Amino acid sequence: MSSSDIRTVELNMGPQHPSTHGVLRLILRIDGEKIVNIAPRVGYLHRGIEKLAENMTYQQFTPVTDRLDYVYSMNNNFAYASSVEKLLGVTDQIPERAQYIRVIVAELDRIANHLVWLATHALDIGAMTPYFYCMRERELILDMFEEISGARLLYNYVRIGGVAKDITPRFMDMLKEFVKIFPKRWKEYDTLLTKNRIWMKRTKEVAVISTEDAINWGLSGPSLRGSNMEWDLRKKKPYSVYPELEFDIPYYSEGDVYARYLVRMEEMLQSNRILEQCIEKIPDGPTMMDDFKKVSKPIKPPAGEAYGYNEVPGGELGFYIVSEGKNKPHRMKIRAPSFVHAYAIPFASKGYLISDVVAVIGSFDVVFGECDR
Repeated sequence: MSSSDIRTVELNMGPQHPSTHGVLRLILRIDGEKIVNIAPRVGYLHRGIEKLAENMTYQQFTPVTDRLDYVYSMNNNFAYASSVEKLLGVTDQIPERAQYIRVIVAELDRIANHLVWLATHALDIGAMTPYFYCMRERELILDMFEEISGARLLYNYVRIGGVAKDITPRFMDMLKEFVKIFPKRWKEYDTLLTKNRIWMKRTKEVAVISTEDAINWGLSGPSLRGSNMEWDLRKKKPYSVYPELEFDIPYYSEGDVYARYLVRMEEMLQSNRILEQCIEKIPDGPTMMDDFKKVSKPIKPPAGEAYGYNEVPGGELGFYIVSEGKNKPHRMKIRAPSFVHAYAIPFASKGYLISDVVAVIGSFDVVFGECDR
């Protein structure tokens, strides 16, 4: 045994530690307080979600997608529906009103997800007050989702061919009020944290990831944009009605926990900007393709394969689907951002302190429903 081995200690973090954001277990190899190595262990949920897809019809699997990263369920529905529509070859036939509704609920969901991320990330690092502020606005979004879907967490709202039902006048009134007040509320989060000396000390120059390393590790979403990569699928490989909307891609060159924080903060404002445009542009019309109005009617895509993707709050969520012409997928592979990012945690944490690990986990916004295999 080498002298370096004698100095190090193995320490378990999780899978029930509150700061691991789910059932993540990290086996830390530490030298004093310094991280020498980390071995991540995922799979404690183990629901076999991809295998479930092969034993369900395409419509039956839609509610299951809610359970991936359950903090942005609307985006999961949207990504899955888009993937099946690509397999069917009907992407350009989705009613325009349904497309706008999808973008509205996706961007509201992005804000709601980032609010939960900010609340828990700050709490992990020791700031309690932001939690109460963030939950205040998240409740407003959940009220809107409850108005149109009847649910507050798992929605099953975006369906193959459109959306489950049209939005209501009350929903639109709530949405207009939300986009008006949100920038002022956002300023309160910003005032609490962005220039806070303790916050900057805990996040700046911690877990620095270069652009090259971010690409090599397969990072996406805010985790990639925090490493000086201006990449957002809504802009670079646009889908739905995003090409008709104006918004910016926030990105920062520092590649640290603080940069990833700034990206998500600015993304909330950009989502609010998108919502303002959707309110003005949303047309009248149907919200579901005629062929898919009856849920009981089986969907049988032609034999073939398709990869559909969306820019969800965590990054790139993709569904690779193989069809044999039946009403169930022959094979499905889910490209989930949390699964990819969980395995970048050891690389990002090496050489930093035990107390930095929770900041690193929070900066990637991993949720372990997505790591389920």
